[in-house]
Amino acid sequence: MKTALAGRTTDVRAAWPPLPRRTRPHRKVLTIRTPIPRRAAVVLTALSLAVPLVSWVALSASGLVPATFLPSPGAVLSAGWEMARSGELAVDVGTTTRRVLEGFGLAVLVSVPLGILMGTFHAAQAAFEPVIGLLRYLPASAFIPLLIIWLGLGEPSKIAILFIGTVFFNTLMTADAVRSVPRSLIDVSYTLGARRGEVLRKVVVPHSLPGIIDAVRVNAAAAWNFVVVAELVNSTAGLGYRIVRAQRFLQTDKIFAVLVVIGVIGLTIDVALRLLRARAGRWAA
Repeated sequence: MKTALAGRTTDVRAAWPPLPRRTRPHRKVLTIRTPIPRRAAVVLTALSLAVPLVSWVALSASGLVPATFLPSPGAVLSAGWEMARSGELAVDVGTTTRRVLEGFGLAVLVSVPLGILMGTFHAAQAAFEPVIGLLRYLPASAFIPLLIIWLGLGEPSKIAILFIGTVFFNTLMTADAVRSVPRSLIDVSYTLGARRGEVLRKVVVPHSLPGIIDAVRVNAAAAWNFVVVAELVNSTAGLGYRIVRAQRFLQTDKIFAVLVVIGVIGLTIDVALRLLRARAGRWAA
């Protein structure tokens, strides 16, 4: 009896279809929020730089666009080297960088503490967010005539343009970063006996620090945009001044060279702030 039953079971199992083979899932480049292989990341990064450069070389070499409007990369490199050799490029970079550090640095000193207050306390949010939300829609360039009247044509008006152009956005972005602190962390801190100041210093600020650095990184790019606008008005040095001077003589190769310099400086600042964020918030996702 047992032998017949075992034989019947074996026959039934033999009739079952084979199980499908399980293969390892392939890592797709376009999978949502999934890391890609390092080789793919390197290739994509190289292409993001190579494709615009090759297109620029091909377009300038084709002769479809006159050199007055689109100089070749070689001409831009030559113009940049000439400005560097004469020393004027170093002076312009130093002047513009100093203005950015003063104007945007002042904006950070004001906006970060104010944003922390607005993100932590509803009273501060109710007091400051309406007026800041209104002022952020006013273009900083529209204040140039008023700043010239109030502060004159010197450095204070240029620093003020940088400050006005970045302080409001950095304040609101800082406040958003602070609001991302989970309420449960604050409740647990109070449960363990922490006081309000300790919660602010040891929970709120450390948790929101990576987001605050990201806000500074984003608005640093805006600061470099505004400094060029500020230097278009009655300047004797600076990268914006160099662009205006080159435009008067149709020296587009110098204009492109200055733009490349600004891009390199901006990329350096961005990478530095990314490294700072990675070091300051290694625990953050």
